[in-house]
Amino acid sequence: MAAIPPVCDFGWRAPAFSLPATDGKTYTFDDVAGEKGTLVMFICNHCPYVLAVIDRIIRDARELQGLGIGVAAICANDAEAYPDDSFDNMVKMAAQWALPFPYLHDADQSVAKAYDAVCTPDFFGFDAEGGLQYRGRLDASRKVAGPADLKRDLFEAMREVAQTGKGPREQIPSMGCSIKWKDS
Repeated sequence: MAAIPPVCDFGWRAPAFSLPATDGKTYTFDDVAGEKGTLVMFICNHCPYVLAVIDRIIRDARELQGLGIGVAAICANDAEAYPDDSFDNMVKMAAQWALPFPYLHDADQSVAKAYDAVCTPDFFGFDAEGGLQYRGRLDASRKVAGPADLKRDLFEAMREVAQTGKGPREQIPSMGCSIKWKDS
């Protein structure tokens, strides 16, 4: 069953993190932050919702980076229960798709919990000061990519953040596979 995150809590502060990436480096929020804002995405390697739009995620990330938006993706799924989401497989996915942003591993799931991430994909768009301005969908695609001419909700929202520091008041939540939490 698909999971749906809550609506945007405007101004909520981005939690700090320090996570290893598929490129062998460790990144903090400040390392990935952009001059005009920051997009933090929770994705994973096996989710059909992510795989249906990974090319669009990459396209939008590249274009947003050109607008001064920093971008990073985080995989927080339980890799023991879901081996497709292991760090080694994250490295393979990053190479296969030539991800233009750091792909970070949240092995203990503390960052996903701090962000209250719900699903993959789950998008958090922050302004230049680290205040949340967007918690919506990429576009209207679901498990299958929609038509190429779909409204680019995420891109348009983050372009607005880059230009004005504010996200749109009306946002449609993302939908995807639930985060695969470890048993407590």
